[in-house]
Amino acid sequence: MLDDFMVRATLAGVGVACAAAPLGSFVVWRRMAYFGDATSHAAILGVALALALNLSVFAGALAIALIMALTVTALSGRGYAMDTVLGVLAHSALAFGLVAVSFLSGVRIDLMAYLFGDILAVSKTDLAVIWGGAALVVACIGMRWSALLMSTLNEDLAYSAGIDPKREQMFLTVALAVTVAVAIKVVGVLLIAAMLIVPAAAARPLARTPEGMAIIAAALGALAAVVGLRAAYVFDTPAGPSIVCVAAVIFIGTSLFGRRLAIR
Repeated sequence: MLDDFMVRATLAGVGVACAAAPLGSFVVWRRMAYFGDATSHAAILGVALALALNLSVFAGALAIALIMALTVTALSGRGYAMDTVLGVLAHSALAFGLVAVSFLSGVRIDLMAYLFGDILAVSKTDLAVIWGGAALVVACIGMRWSALLMSTLNEDLAYSAGIDPKREQMFLTVALAVTVAVAIKVVGVLLIAAMLIVPAAAARPLARTPEGMAIIAAALGALAAVVGLRAAYVFDTPAGPSIVCVAAVIFIGTSLFGRRLAIR
């Protein structure tokens, strides 16, 4: 069954949606949208280093995404506004990554595939990595759900319950780095943040509970992946951007009519 490239592409898209949905919910609740951009843009530097050192692209993207996430966490509260820190790091990392790619000699690289994704070229190995990473992210967030939710809603309440909000913030940054590394093959570094934010934002008007929002976001993200791939096949458009376009249309629809359809 997995010999069909469309089946592999669909499974890859659904896997990324499952990983991004619960994490994207926290990104929306914590207003961390630009944080996702910074981490994803850094991944292109990881791709360049991985190719230069003959390592796995997943390993390189994960390592640099982790370094970026930890750097942002360390620099927060050092006198700069968070959006300023994220802006500097996001664009600097992307620029350094693109420059590093230009120095690679003897290595053929399809830069557009890493920037915008190449889901149709997903292999069985890529599929195993995507679903393995997605399972890890979902399992870890599930185990830390109560602590993450409490530290998101009220830090003082979290401290009184013996929960360290900074530790939970660090946990989210690591989970975000794993998701970025998993998703880079599917939608590329420039569109990863969209898959984190758009399905979660679309699910918000439909949900009555935080758990419901995460589940609905996963369903909407999977729907966007399936419909976007079908649209790309029919209209001969880029697959990654097509998936994000469908997610954006879903967001518009739930924003306009979501309150009437809200799941109670």
